[in-house]
Amino acid sequence: MAAYKCFKCGKAITTNNLEKRFVCVHCGSKIFFKPRKHIAKVKAE
Repeated sequence: MAAYKCFKCGKAITTNNLEKRFVCVHCGSKIFFKPRKHIAKVKAE
C-alpha cells in the first residue's frame, strides 16, 4: 500500500482512499506526490 501526500494541504492519503477518485478527501486537490525516505549521504574519499 503506497502512501501519498497532498501537495496543497500536506496531509497523508493512502491508496485505499484514491481507488475511486484521485482527489484529496480533505481539500479536493488533484495533485499528489510520494514522500521520499531520508537517504543517508556518504562522503566519498
